[in-house]
Amino acid sequence: MNDNAQREDEAAVLALEGFLPYRLNRLADAVSREFQKIYKQRHGLTRPEWRTLATLGQFGTMTATAIGGHSSMHKTKVSRAVAELEQRKWLERTVDPEDRRVEQLRLTKAGEKIYREMVPLARSFEKTILDRISDTDRAAVAKALSALEATLLQR
Repeated sequence: MNDNAQREDEAAVLALEGFLPYRLNRLADAVSREFQKIYKQRHGLTRPEWRTLATLGQFGTMTATAIGGHSSMHKTKVSRAVAELEQRKWLERTVDPEDRRVEQLRLTKAGEKIYREMVPLARSFEKTILDRISDTDRAAVAKALSALEATLLQR
């Protein structure tokens, strides 16, 4: 095979393990699975339930649509998470007085207690991961993530 044919063959092959979208997805999934061990073991939460709880804990009263938008979850996942959290008495719904088709969601006192318990665990988990890399690398990761978010998540 001549050099041109070899270069064309190499150009036609994608090394998935070096492809940025694959690497980011793989890493995000690995981190998410590690943190899931904590909230699943403590409270039996699924990822959508945790994200719904965390979003409401951060922002207070919101609609399911707003939760889905903030946490990048499909509406069916949000709906199932809301139903489960409501069944556990960690979340309550109220009909929006301005638009009766919309429900406002908020954590109950029991839900707020779980959220407050999880915040230091989440921060500790994040610190444990970041402590594995140097200060220089940590700053570089934060800068690169901010640049990618600014470029790809512009609204």
